[in-house]
Amino acid sequence: MASSYTPAGIELIADGEQSGTWGQTTNTNWELVEEMVAGVVSIALTATTYTLTTSNGATSDGRHAVIVFTGSPGGTCTVTVSPNDMQKVYFIKNSSDQDVTLTQGSGTNVTVTSGDTKILYCDGAGASANVVSVISSEFTTLDATTANITTANITTFNLGGTNVTSTAAELNILDGVTSTAAELNKVDGYTGSATELNYAKSLYDTGVTSTEYDYLDGVTSNIQTQLNSKQATLTNISDSSSANGYGTRTVSTSAPSGGSNGDIWYRY
Repeated sequence: MASSYTPAGIELIADGEQSGTWGQTTNTNWELVEEMVAGVVSIALTATTYTLTTSNGATSDGRHAVIVFTGSPGGTCTVTVSPNDMQKVYFIKNSSDQDVTLTQGSGTNVTVTSGDTKILYCDGAGASANVVSVISSEFTTLDATTANITTANITTFNLGGTNVTSTAAELNILDGVTSTAAELNKVDGYTGSATELNYAKSLYDTGVTSTEYDYLDGVTSNIQTQLNSKQATLTNISDSSSANGYGTRTVSTSAPSGGSNGDIWYRY
């Protein structure tokens, strides 16, 4: 009975086979297992299709644990894992200048964007085999040791299936924010300065209601100073005649004899 092979290409020596040479086969098998567990291979892509093959009883690209794709395939490259009945975990690093889509059968596929890294597995289900991402790559690199989120340590931030396109500077503004979503929504559309916003908050904290805010509309300086500039300062008004018939009215700040400050006086 001849030897057979596992889907991953490991040779299974049949009973009574390879007398005197089975040791070499066994050594080769161990090397192939090592390749499957810790092997790293770099593959230069030159076209939009590529077959990642695992060969029986021999070293092969498809058996390696870590696959680094390089090159310029000229468009999204579809990499087909063969054979389609092999169960395999891959660490894929896409250093090519195009996206790479891995497929094994008619089931699900996984696309690794240019510059991205993903962990995925092939379920080996034959013609309907699936390729599945083990860890979602919404966060490519998130360095928790740094104080702020920057473009250097986060590539894409995803919320509910939608990628956030804010800049690093905009995300940094959120550092330390403890407000609820409802509280943040209250300032939606606000275009004033931070000073004005802080002043409004101080009024709110002292019990001033939104209705009372309306009375302050248009105020640009100290209210008391504005009121003082408008108060009446006239206490005595007097007239005199000029030669051409026009009268002159003068104002004094003190009352005449017998009067009181605060009255308006006329002299004719």
